[in-house]
Amino acid sequence: MKKTKIIATIGPSSIDKTILTKMILTGVNVCRINFSHSNHQQAREIIHLVREINEELNTNVAILADLQGPKIRLNEVEEGTVVEKGDRVLIQTEKIVGNKSTLSISYKDFAKDVKKGDLILIDDGKLTFEVIKSNGINEVKTKVIHGGIVRSRKGVNLPNTNLTTPSLTRKDLKDLFVAIQEDIEWIGLSFVRHSDDIRSLQSIIRSRDSSARVIAKIEKPEAINDLENIIKITGGVMIARGDLGVEIPMEQVPALQKKIIRMGMRYSTPVIVATQMMESMIENASPTRAEVTDVASAVYDGTDAVMLSGETSVGKFPLEVIKTMVKIINEVENSGEITKHEFPPVENNNRFISNSICYQACKLADLVDAQAIVCMTHSGFNAFKISSHRPVSEIAVFTHNKNILNTLSLLWGTRGYYYNESKDTDATINDVHKILKKQSIIKKGSLVINVASMPVKEKGKTNMIKLSQI
Repeated sequence: MKKTKIIATIGPSSIDKTILTKMILTGVNVCRINFSHSNHQQAREIIHLVREINEELNTNVAILADLQGPKIRLNEVEEGTVVEKGDRVLIQTEKIVGNKSTLSISYKDFAKDVKKGDLILIDDGKLTFEVIKSNGINEVKTKVIHGGIVRSRKGVNLPNTNLTTPSLTRKDLKDLFVAIQEDIEWIGLSFVRHSDDIRSLQSIIRSRDSSARVIAKIEKPEAINDLENIIKITGGVMIARGDLGVEIPMEQVPALQKKIIRMGMRYSTPVIVATQMMESMIENASPTRAEVTDVASAVYDGTDAVMLSGETSVGKFPLEVIKTMVKIINEVENSGEITKHEFPPVENNNRFISNSICYQACKLADLVDAQAIVCMTHSGFNAFKISSHRPVSEIAVFTHNKNILNTLSLLWGTRGYYYNESKDTDATINDVHKILKKQSIIKKGSLVINVASMPVKEKGKTNMIKLSQI
């Protein structure tokens, strides 16, 4: 079984139950709903379909609700509009049909936020404008630096501008409440700028008695400046390379990707690598060699998950792209070259004992070539910690808390099992070993490491590690 997880965006190409079932059986671990394109009815249809398949297959596929955030777009533009280098173009916030001399933008505070010299990037940076003057109300005079065809509804990036708009828009709040009502496990927050954005969303989630965890999408320069604080407090991180590669120089993205994955391991925060991973498979039955290398590099670096967007939502070959992903992941993981980093527990941490047990369990597992590390958990803490050390052994997570079973499906190498027996420590360990033997996860004669709290019945902090032979 592969350890790197696959996230598939669900859309018109994959909403069919037969296709989605095959995708899940092939290797999809998390289904993503992109609220930039899905309305509430469509979102609920996807959620109910995934839950139905989980019930039928006894799987724990998680759902990620990806909020749109304050995405800035051009409004309508006349067909055939072309701007050339040196042209003067007025950009206004009043909604009109634009032309080569005047364009309209969806962001109402645009003129208030930009200043002279700021760059305006349109259509993933294909067109570049520079701010000459803003009236501070509703109009901005610009000069074209790189011209080309201007198309309606294309995205706009402002890499030098500090936006005053909050990360959560009115639309996002409506979408968020649907996600909370449906008990979705993961919530993606777009255009995160600092750790306070995460705290604000977490506060709303808690106020609604939801256990959903936040995934911070890294796609703004401000987020990079506050990266460590964001990774410390968020549930997960997505390297959204599309907007990120426009907002910062694209040549900086590969090194930043490695840095974020490494920092995610350090703080036991799962990391997703996203955008354009197998984009050619939207139209073609096989990927480019560069795409294969890109996916493989992310897996070598130890990312928790790789994500597909248009490839599975609107592409022609949603099942084939999953099969291809699985082949690449398996090849890399079987090479034994997954990057591991040493992050020993910090002594002044209030979880020092639990952290030490998880850390030493992984060290011991590698030393004795244990077939599995088995942990009992209520909150999922053990699973996050053990996964972050990237042990070679299988990670089997047993919990009585059904709410976290699907959540764990995003974590590298983890496999979750529901267990709700109230027995002493030895009896519990024997039970979980029998379950794993029955499923051929472990076999007679193999070494297994158990991690739990003693006594098990009290469900306290992790304080026990046991090495045994089956």
